[in-house]
Amino acid sequence: MRAALLGGLVLALACGTTAPTPMRFLALGDSYTIGESVPADQRWPNQLARALRAKQIDIGDPQIIAKTGWTTDELSAAIDQTGPHGPFDLVTLLIGVNNQYRGRSADQYREQFTALLRRAIDFAGGNPRRVIVVSIPDWGMTPFAAGRDRARIATEIDQFNAINRQEARRVGIGWVDVTTISRQNPTLVAADGLHPSAAMYTEWVKVILVAAVDALK
Repeated sequence: MRAALLGGLVLALACGTTAPTPMRFLALGDSYTIGESVPADQRWPNQLARALRAKQIDIGDPQIIAKTGWTTDELSAAIDQTGPHGPFDLVTLLIGVNNQYRGRSADQYREQFTALLRRAIDFAGGNPRRVIVVSIPDWGMTPFAAGRDRARIATEIDQFNAINRQEARRVGIGWVDVTTISRQNPTLVAADGLHPSAAMYTEWVKVILVAAVDALK
């Protein structure tokens, strides 16, 4: 029996047959991508990977470069420090809420976001179709925003999303709207009263999945 098993291994190696390598997934962002206040397996990138596998798409768990509080420039610096090695079959980018929260300008956001798009395309082997931009949700709908100017927050979020949508489409990158979902389901928040719950992320994944399947064709 041992000889037979060894013989089979030698034959497989001689024929050059190896197990297929799962596709690679890189998720770039901030608290929304790292899934602040939810278990790691309930982060939306992790849920997305499982949803893709359920569709018989062989993709591994995501490499996530994201941290609560990051702005566009902080994400870029973290990418420099982490040094992810491409190419990746799928790259997602969701960034900008902390630019808005800290009162940074839309012009600065556009410049830094565009630079991140170029990096995302490079990580995707130069193929913009393998990159997905996810819109910034509206944190002004959450309990955390009680007593704040919710209308102003919404207007600024819309302004930043107009930029990331325009810049993504300009270079042929898919763009997915989760902002509308965040406004339609304001009670789906984590225990901190600010970040999305696992159930909210599940709602996001329903729409991101469509774009991801298309990107991986």
